[in-house]
Amino acid sequence: MRNVGELPERAEAVVIGGGVIGLAVARELARGGAEVVLIERGEAGAESSWAAAGMLAPQVEADRADEFFKLAAASRDAYPAFARELEEESGVDIELDRTGTLYLAFTEADEEECERRLLWQTRAGLRVERLTAVEVRALEPRVSARVRSALRFPLDGQVENRRLTSALAKACGRRGVRVITQTEVSTVKVEDGRAVGVETSRGMMRASSFVVACGAWSSMLRLDTAAAHEISATHGGDAQETRPRIEPVRGQMLCFAPAAAQSPLVRHVVYSPRGYLVPRRDGRLLAGTTTEHAGFDKSVTDTGREAITMQAREIAPAVDALVVSEAWAGLRPRGADDWPVLGALADVPNLFYATGHYRNGILLAPLTGALVAGMILRQGMTSPLLEAFTPERFRRASCAV
Repeated sequence: MRNVGELPERAEAVVIGGGVIGLAVARELARGGAEVVLIERGEAGAESSWAAAGMLAPQVEADRADEFFKLAAASRDAYPAFARELEEESGVDIELDRTGTLYLAFTEADEEECERRLLWQTRAGLRVERLTAVEVRALEPRVSARVRSALRFPLDGQVENRRLTSALAKACGRRGVRVITQTEVSTVKVEDGRAVGVETSRGMMRASSFVVACGAWSSMLRLDTAAAHEISATHGGDAQETRPRIEPVRGQMLCFAPAAAQSPLVRHVVYSPRGYLVPRRDGRLLAGTTTEHAGFDKSVTDTGREAITMQAREIAPAVDALVVSEAWAGLRPRGADDWPVLGALADVPNLFYATGHYRNGILLAPLTGALVAGMILRQGMTSPLLEAFTPERFRRASCAV
């Protein structure tokens, strides 16, 4: 990846934000032949993409087969080909692991929740298995003896998210994407109903299409005064308030160092209704997480560490023998309805959103990149998969009230 110091005057497409989503969109645009510039306020891949756990687990976390689940499952299923392509382009193995994921039940209420998930997923024709406590312990001998039962999702898994962002950055560079780091975009300039440029800390840049992929910072990006006036006059109200609102949600994580001369504590990604453990190939064990509305504060707190440790201990008491080698927090980008925001504004049809992925940015990266880039390359033609995620859903909802 080329970190270009000078801001070019123009490009075909500008991607604002260099996390996993922005990188995935930029790569797909470049694959389609577009001249792409990606502008990142800090370093590429250094925010929520770096802080994630890398899980690809739509079945573990879903309550129903809604449009979000369909998008998430399709993106998970795209990962094998995506991983192969990235390794060919970048030389980086993103450590795709499809050992499967376990969802453990420790209480009667947990078992009832497992039964609900088993029922709807079986009826939907999805692959899921019920395990007894004996079967769970045969697969994972070091989970708690208090486990009562579990579900196994053989298609869910994980990637090493930091290797993923590295692979995407290298793939972007080899496809000619120009990456401008340490550069903040403050405003999108709109003239006659179309975005024409962005104001940055290094000056103005023009382009034909723009993608907002700023994660938790997406709502800090403003439309200029003239654009706001145009949209307000057309639809009424404040144009800044009709755009998607994205808020940061802090998630803290712990990393346990490899235990000397011992086998990994677990082989699968292991969930309970309260937390999870994620084993890495190098022996590290990640544990998470918290959900906190703390603004843009990325502090690691004693309360967060204690909560995560308690959740990890419930799954596998042997974590008490491990040493915490690292702790961090990331800011998940959450939209008002927890679903991602994908597509163009009706008022500004060349201003596209690829944000609000909340807890699923790593999972949704392959499909988000392909679908959003596809809209731009095909001049606004959209996929049916995107209909439920358009930014216009928020305006429609406000008008219906």
